Amino acid sequence: MNLEKVAALGVVEQRELLARGAITAQQLVESTVDRIEAAADLGAFVRVLRAEAKAAASERDRERAAGGDLGPLHGIPIAVKDEYDVAGVVTTFGTRANSTPAAADAEMVRRLRAAGAIIIGKTAMPEFGQWPFTESTTFGMTHNPWDHARSPGGSSGGSAAAVAAGLVPAALGGDGGGSIRIPAACCGVFGLKPQRGRVPLAPHRHLWWALGVAGPLTRSVLDSALIYDVIRGATPTDRFRAPEPTMSFEAAARGPVRPLRIGYSTKAPLPLVKPDPIHTRAVHDTAKLLRGLGHTVMEVDPDYPVTAHAFLPQVYGGIRAELPAVDHPELLERRTRQSLAVGAWARGPVIEWAIRRGEASRSKVEQIFAECDLLLTPTTAGRPPLLGALDGTNTLGAMRVSIPMAAYTALWNVTGHPAAALPAGVGEDGLPLSVQIVGPTNGETTILSVAAQIEQARPFPHPGR
Repeated sequence: MNLEKVAALGVVEQRELLARGAITAQQLVESTVDRIEAAADLGAFVRVLRAEAKAAASERDRERAAGGDLGPLHGIPIAVKDEYDVAGVVTTFGTRANSTPAAADAEMVRRLRAAGAIIIGKTAMPEFGQWPFTESTTFGMTHNPWDHARSPGGSSGGSAAAVAAGLVPAALGGDGGGSIRIPAACCGVFGLKPQRGRVPLAPHRHLWWALGVAGPLTRSVLDSALIYDVIRGATPTDRFRAPEPTMSFEAAARGPVRPLRIGYSTKAPLPLVKPDPIHTRAVHDTAKLLRGLGHTVMEVDPDYPVTAHAFLPQVYGGIRAELPAVDHPELLERRTRQSLAVGAWARGPVIEWAIRRGEASRSKVEQIFAECDLLLTPTTAGRPPLLGALDGTNTLGAMRVSIPMAAYTALWNVTGHPAAALPAGVGEDGLPLSVQIVGPTNGETTILSVAAQIEQARPFPHPGR
């Protein structure tokens, strides 16, 4: 058994090998940590929990030897974006301004452990997750596994890079404006932004108010579905809650797909933004594929609402809401201090008004789904950018260079709709292509079923494959 190759497999494959005793959890964790440390120059991880993971793996092996019921992720190593608490580890939010270890696991992390998963480490992010580029003065730059001169996107860039490089089968990310989908697109992995309120954010009541959600980045659709079935379900402390789906996410990813009405559009929700022609072609190629799979596919012209007035107050208010958790505010990056100053107006009444405006936008966008079951769009406007996108920028300059990255994604954070980035092949430049599938309210199972169908017809590429 080539343990190095095993460490690069997805959740489903690793689970099968563990279940039949072809490998032990200890062997898998050792090989995984070795791969992470050998790829340290990628900058995907900010903390590797070697000793803790080895101890957990030994316990998992003892549980398997004892027999009885095992969790669906028993023995699987999973990484966690460094905005979620792991007990005994500092939650940095991408900054050197924090120094106090978390007292307890975040609820998502607790559920992963309860399902048998092994937390292998914390992944890189820009400070406070503000930007779609994973660059910080504390941890440096994270590199794209497809081309180390390119960005993996952000803000969950460390998680996306780790999964794309085969360092871990899955990693938790967060999405407040595209931060799961953008790095998924840049790195050629699968990333579903769930419906608002689907995944618990405890111990916090919200993530950037109504904008932020959490979920995994994975190498396959089924891997994502398996993890969502473990972590989904709000807690009493969550401000937003989604109703229970009519079926499990795993069943949706495995089950048959009924013929659907699928609309496609390359028009950006933000004015004056034009997609790279290669992304337009990826959407058209995917539309053709879906038509061949038996769906009714038509080009549509969505009447997108203007949402900046709902988005920006929650972004700035979200950053301000995270400030009390910072141990040493004087150590924050210059751009972050500027964001706090620029967004000083983003306080309670303004934020609540912005949330209500977002709900009005949601109602308008729902009209799209009166005509089609799913909407197909580009994920990003441009190709994965060169590293250093934030060099020399202030907060307003960083916002400007971020617009092409989030032009197709941020709307769905404002409205709360589920949306997924899924690989669509490789471009002539040798970098991955991606398309976005957006669903109606609580439409994750429909997205997963079609995404899995596309994956089967057009397998997802990975670096070196």
